[in-house]
Amino acid sequence: MQLFNVGFLMPAYVVGLTGGIGSGKTTVSDLFAKLDIVIADADVVSRTVVEPGRPAHSAIKERFGEAVLLEDGYLDRAKLRRIIFSNKEDRRWLEAQTHGPIMRMLGEIIETAASPYSILVLSAGAGRSPMINKMLVVDTPEELQLSRVTERDGNSREQVKSIMAIQPTRDERLGWADNVIKNTGSFEQLELQVLDLHHHYMKLADNSNG
Repeated sequence: MQLFNVGFLMPAYVVGLTGGIGSGKTTVSDLFAKLDIVIADADVVSRTVVEPGRPAHSAIKERFGEAVLLEDGYLDRAKLRRIIFSNKEDRRWLEAQTHGPIMRMLGEIIETAASPYSILVLSAGAGRSPMINKMLVVDTPEELQLSRVTERDGNSREQVKSIMAIQPTRDERLGWADNVIKNTGSFEQLELQVLDLHHHYMKLADNSNG
């Protein structure tokens, strides 16, 4: 799968960041952002492209009806998630509606990045891309993923397991990894891992420009 349209000028260095649901990849990307690194987050962009007034929002409303909308007109993402994760055809249809707009918006963010390297936060189901220089995987045991997501979203363990079942396995993600962050300890331990990798990526980005 081509990540960006032909014509985008890619920055010198792009680090892909991924992890399963509940792994803590958003926390990790926030820590990189605090170090003034530009973040292009597929999950954030995926919410933007389905906002009211955008083509994907209209298409989703037409297919699924008012039942998937909140009172303010925005998508009820929890309800839509339950629908698409129980129906492969609906899931593929939704991906077809949103993939192009998401990729264009991510490409624009990375193209204009001012930081020495950029972090491309991939959705939990995405694999490695040739547009990425290094892949960073946030690794968390599956039982910890389950407990985090059920507590965070109020979903049942069965719902979370069904989501995890269609995502790449933990072993698959680790197989893609150039670098791994273990998110099983304290926040301070996570910060130290991010800082170490930040210095590492700064050196790699500098060498790539040399």
